[in-house]
Amino acid sequence: MKKLNIAIVGVGHIGSQHAKYASSLGNLVAVCDIKQDRANTLAMQYQCKSFFSLDELLADEKNLDLVAVCTPNGLHAEHSIKALKAGCNVLCEKPMATSVRDCERMIHAAEETNKRLFIVKQNRFNPPVKALKKVIDDGKLGKILNVQVNCFWNRNREYYVGSDWRGKLKMDGGTLFTQYSHFIDLLYWFVGDVEDVQAFTENYLHKGVVEFEDTGVAVLKFVNGALGTINFTIDSFGKNMEGSITLFGENGTVKVGGQYLNILEYQSIDGYEITGLEPGNPPNAYGANKGSMSNHDKVYQNVIDVLVHGGSIATDLLDGLKTVQIIEKIYKAAVKGHGH
Repeated sequence: MKKLNIAIVGVGHIGSQHAKYASSLGNLVAVCDIKQDRANTLAMQYQCKSFFSLDELLADEKNLDLVAVCTPNGLHAEHSIKALKAGCNVLCEKPMATSVRDCERMIHAAEETNKRLFIVKQNRFNPPVKALKKVIDDGKLGKILNVQVNCFWNRNREYYVGSDWRGKLKMDGGTLFTQYSHFIDLLYWFVGDVEDVQAFTENYLHKGVVEFEDTGVAVLKFVNGALGTINFTIDSFGKNMEGSITLFGENGTVKVGGQYLNILEYQSIDGYEITGLEPGNPPNAYGANKGSMSNHDKVYQNVIDVLVHGGSIATDLLDGLKTVQIIEKIYKAAVKGHGH
């Protein structure tokens, strides 16, 4: 069976996760990072080539099947488009980009080059999340009336100070992009598009290290008539506490929670019960910080299934764009909310 030739651009925390799966499920041929020692260390570990610029990598490596873009959020569009134009398929980390315009440019590039562009949405593979999606699609909850999202994590000052891009508006985009875009993705996946938003945001504890909010509250009205709230913060004291979605349908209520959407917390569904959930993977660890569930193995398996076996793509590009569009709407509403 053909193994995909894969290169990884940006080998920070998440890039090194990618290396693990790219090397075990495919053929990791190159890694690239502007931090040369970082690129060299990983290249030595996986016995592959190291590059310090994407242009050099694309000029040198002619047989790449896939480029995984794991650079800061603000560079996703530029790097994905470059790789697509060089004739490579692309797997881009979340968020797809930090503006709808950039997402549209990426989609056009994929269409023009006739290459596949995948967006990492690994939380869709969490066992309780998958089970809830099936329950919704099978109509067991009936009409969705209300949805509540809680994102209570801790990201302390050190987390930002120790990074040259986190917390910077241009490269990071905001807490909803970096920490919580998975939750917004699932809102769209479960409930559909958002028609109207009201929001307030504040920066309480990260002044001077973060150029945007550390806390926010948003109220959403969905196209299908459902209402929803998002309560999010990175000021949870000392550690992550909760990452949850609660759905209220006319025929059922389900809460998927835990710290990382990894536990089915409660359910009450008319004539039905979700049972037999397989245990999920542990969360991604970033030193002292925990992130989302580490389902990158499943992400890579889907990419291989699509590119090698002609399978169907797990995350539609429109979904990637919609997540960014909803985040943009929330931030625009927050600016209005502040009366600016």
